[in-house]
Amino acid sequence: MKNYTFNKEQGCWYIDLPNWEGTKGELQMVGGADTLLDRLSNNGTTVDVMLSTDKNCPEGFETLKRIIKTPPNGCVYHLGFAPVWLCNVTKFVFEGIFPKQINFKLI
Repeated sequence: MKNYTFNKEQGCWYIDLPNWEGTKGELQMVGGADTLLDRLSNNGTTVDVMLSTDKNCPEGFETLKRIIKTPPNGCVYHLGFAPVWLCNVTKFVFEGIFPKQINFKLI
């Protein structure tokens, strides 16, 4: 399990990845991820989450389940209320893969 921070800047959400070598624009959350972060933050400007890919969802976590691969650069996940598209930054976070499920918990 690892902790990650998402920050909202000028109306746009970005994941904070200090080791990222690409552009800041590639770290922007779009395609439903921004809406999820608005919901998790209660329309605030920062979200801190703990992420896990354990097959058995840890207690107190919610799960995004992968439903559609969207080659070459993403996957659609579902939480139960709306789909969330996640780009290749997800593969950077999860060591080169799009996990079948992403468990998350606010911290």
